[in-house]
Amino acid sequence: MATANPLPISCYIIAHNEGDRIAITINSVRDLVEEVIVVDSGSNDDTVAVCESLGARVIHNIWPGYGIQKRFAEEQCARDWLLNLDADEELTPEIIAEIRAIFSSGKPNEAGFVFQIRDLLPGEKKLAWLAHTDHRIRLYDRKKARVEPSPHYDPVKVESGEIKTLQSPVLHRSFRSLSHMLAKINSYSDVQVAALQKKGLAFPCLRLIIEYPLAFLKAYFLRAYILRGRRGFVYAMIYAHGRFVRIAKYVEALSSRA
Repeated sequence: MATANPLPISCYIIAHNEGDRIAITINSVRDLVEEVIVVDSGSNDDTVAVCESLGARVIHNIWPGYGIQKRFAEEQCARDWLLNLDADEELTPEIIAEIRAIFSSGKPNEAGFVFQIRDLLPGEKKLAWLAHTDHRIRLYDRKKARVEPSPHYDPVKVESGEIKTLQSPVLHRSFRSLSHMLAKINSYSDVQVAALQKKGLAFPCLRLIIEYPLAFLKAYFLRAYILRGRRGFVYAMIYAHGRFVRIAKYVEALSSRA
């Protein structure tokens, strides 16, 4: 993938039916890195065509789970320094400048860098004040850190070396619409239940009672959705619904085994 002044970094993205938005992700990074690898798990839209038209190398791999798929993607990359992006994320010019500054004197000595991934709700054109932020290691040296091969989650585990946090944001458009959010809740909650069954959950029946109101308060006040008007109220309610569904499915699974 030919780019202007690329850094010695491989970017990988896992995707499934992301043809309507993955171009934003690839375009935000294509001039920064030497290659973009997209691991597609069987899209039936134009995801593959869009990615290839933008110069990305697309590899098909049947879906094995989140961390396992990302570990597979790591192994397809030519470079040791890896940039892990989701298909609904976008690098801002500010974080690109930070990354270029880090590599300006050669490869950094750190094991990796934490990104501040900030959410954009459907209909928002710019980041809201105090928009919710996830902190995740997304740029790392695979000789010192790797994605854990878990089917349920995809954290990066650092074996050695220092981790630093970059100051500029990455934009995250997790949901296309309310319908899409509800569909994701239904899908993700099944995965989460499997993880809860593996590790156990204390007081699940009590959680069934308190999960919805506590999750709403968390989203509306602690995540500052209250500052996002009617849109913030609606998405705080749906967030709480998702947390409740996760516990309800877990209690149902426990009951079916009894």
